[in-house]
Amino acid sequence: MSHFLSVVNLLGKIITVFALTMLIPYGVAVWFDDGLSTIFSNSILITFISGIVISLITLPYKRELQIRDGFLLVVLVWLLLPCFGMLPLLSYFPELSIAKAYYEATSGLTATGGTVLTGLDALPYSINLWRGEMVWLGGMGLIVLAVAILPMLGVGGRQLFKAEIPGPMKEAKLTPRIAETAKGLWLVYLVLTIACLIAYRLAGMNWFDAIMHAFTTLGLGGFSSHDASYGYWDSPVIEMVAMVFMLISGINYATHFLVWRAKSFSSYQNDPEIRPYIYLVLSSCILLAVYLWLMGVYDDPLNALRYAAFNTISVATTTGFSNTDYSLWPIFAPLWMLFLSGFCTSSGSTGGGIKMIRVRILYRQFFREMITIMHPQAISPVKLGRNVISNQIIFAVLVFLFVYLSSIILITLLLTLGGLDEMTAVSAAIASVNNLGPGLNQIGPATTYASLSDFQIWICSFAMLLGRLEFYTLLIVFTKAFWQK
Repeated sequence: MSHFLSVVNLLGKIITVFALTMLIPYGVAVWFDDGLSTIFSNSILITFISGIVISLITLPYKRELQIRDGFLLVVLVWLLLPCFGMLPLLSYFPELSIAKAYYEATSGLTATGGTVLTGLDALPYSINLWRGEMVWLGGMGLIVLAVAILPMLGVGGRQLFKAEIPGPMKEAKLTPRIAETAKGLWLVYLVLTIACLIAYRLAGMNWFDAIMHAFTTLGLGGFSSHDASYGYWDSPVIEMVAMVFMLISGINYATHFLVWRAKSFSSYQNDPEIRPYIYLVLSSCILLAVYLWLMGVYDDPLNALRYAAFNTISVATTTGFSNTDYSLWPIFAPLWMLFLSGFCTSSGSTGGGIKMIRVRILYRQFFREMITIMHPQAISPVKLGRNVISNQIIFAVLVFLFVYLSSIILITLLLTLGGLDEMTAVSAAIASVNNLGPGLNQIGPATTYASLSDFQIWICSFAMLLGRLEFYTLLIVFTKAFWQK
């Protein structure tokens, strides 16, 4: 019990920090006098006091975290922070059920971008900004932010960082101290966000939309302040800015950090995920543009390229923006885009899915199996660049793929049990697990998740958390072995 209370002690501190992030939309509410300053001040007060009380009650149990504690804390943070993040939404939308308010906050903090809200154009700036800020915080991971300040709290952060960050970054210390690593990652993230904000403003957005969409572009979570998303501007220049920064944010932030630290682009060349990621996304843009043109969806090839490129990049990077209702395209196009959302982005990026590095390992393992079948005595190691991939890693990737596919199937079955049609159910499962947001049919880019029942909404919320924490971090807490001493 004492180790659990030590986790709860740090959880209280993180909740306290989370309360401070609401000061930004509170300031916006005061500045624009939109009548929501009381709503945000009450939300800040409730969240801050809750965090302080939790910390004080469990103060005698404060100690250094073990690896198991790190996993538990990550799960508790991602389960409970949406409860506080939804407070302003519940206050402003009294008709919103707890299930849908929790979904909206979870969608933001997991950088998914699915929404249950309509009439976004008429919402107060403070509410829209809070939605965008949650995406931005969740994009890099609020835990990493906490790791950056843990030395001030007197708690080590190595265990948290390993539980939160997926892929190769788990084993790579980019700087001697993990807190310095987290600060470095956040610095790169902040600089890119500012660059994106300025680019949006120069491209024609007003300052508020530029800030809101810089948050959600770098976080790869497609919340927008307009129901029509990027169709609101109908601007190729704005769409070009979005595409560039979506592609950038789909790359491993550890690689961005190494490039920034070394002042050299060589790390991009050495990254095993970047080339296949860029080649696959850009070739898909061209393929779908030609397909849409030949199918007569667009008469002008350049127009076909514009819409195919923007929506393909948006879906492949699991962002979820749109500039047209692509669910009306011939079914091959949206299905191919949905397929790309499962694996295109790099590990350590703000995107979802199983990540490109795992696909590359599986791809090379496939050819090794073919060689083994033809030449049983041959020794054929799996390599990425100059590195030999151990069988242990290959087996782990295979199990991960099994869990990923099994989760999508199970979630689809649960959603159909709740009454959804097959296409809506399977696209909702894929979009939620991949942290994409919009799916097809009832939940396409021109609609929202508002038509789903509370039962279906809870399922989608759990699926988003499952995908954001890459399955193991969440599922391991529910095993008997985890709780045994």
